[in-house]
Amino acid sequence: MTRILITGGAGFIGSCLAEKLASNPENLIVIVDNLRTGEFSKVPVSAHNNIRFIKCDANDYRDISAVFFANRFDYVFHYAALVGVLRTLQNPVAVLDDIAGIENILKLSKNTGVRRVYFSSSSEVYGEPVEFPQNEHTTPLNSRLPYAIVKNVGEAYLRSYEKEFGLEYTIFRFFNTFGPKQSKDFVISKFIRAALNNETISIYGDGSQTRTFCFIDDNIEACTNAFYQNMFVNDVVNVGGTIEITILEVAQTIIRLTGSSSEIRFVAPLEEGDMTRRKPDTAKMSKLINRPLIGFEEGLLQVVNNTSYILQ
Repeated sequence: MTRILITGGAGFIGSCLAEKLASNPENLIVIVDNLRTGEFSKVPVSAHNNIRFIKCDANDYRDISAVFFANRFDYVFHYAALVGVLRTLQNPVAVLDDIAGIENILKLSKNTGVRRVYFSSSSEVYGEPVEFPQNEHTTPLNSRLPYAIVKNVGEAYLRSYEKEFGLEYTIFRFFNTFGPKQSKDFVISKFIRAALNNETISIYGDGSQTRTFCFIDDNIEACTNAFYQNMFVNDVVNVGGTIEITILEVAQTIIRLTGSSSEIRFVAPLEEGDMTRRKPDTAKMSKLINRPLIGFEEGLLQVVNNTSYILQ
């Protein structure tokens, strides 16, 4: 039995990862989450008898150390973090607290025989980028905001623990990811919620800022294939979509697909944190998923047809 810890496993991506890993009966999955931004309803404990949930704060050493010493994990996916653009901008000190969680996870992994740590970093580490597409090794990291800095610090911790203690790692730099279980305060779910209710869709600035969007199934397949195939060990992988689209086009597409009468309203741009462009180099990801990625509109329709979380 392979024992796997997922921190932040009551969040959108973490809970989907848990469900995928639990489909292998040889895995025992322990999910920890403090439920500050995660939701217990997303944890797939009822569908799988090899998933256990523990309410626990990874930033609290006494709390998380008890979980480590009781279970002796083989692998750790450290996905716990304070997330959401507005939330992280409004709570910068709480964001910085996540550094303690990173340090706790790595110390405990080193001391309890964990073979490898998988870390959810973010495209935010690139900041306002100077190179497109953004490459894991050639694009300078230009992060200024606390959330991005914490992710950058986490990456530095992983490299340092590997160099000094031989603790293996893989870093996933997640670009915008969406799917049916995503919380309602992220751009895709927020726009869909408004469109389904025929409410005004508000866009920061003029909507010309671009993003790529990765459907959750592609994210999970890339990460689990890296895990099962031992690929990109002690390396960094961008995990994201390939097609750039403006935020205005996102809103227009959602209105069209839902048959909504919503109007679009432009509001003052965010003072910081809303980068003008995002486009990952996905050469490594393409080695993990040997098929075309799920199309943006196809993914949107899956969300529209399964809106239980968005409409709560």
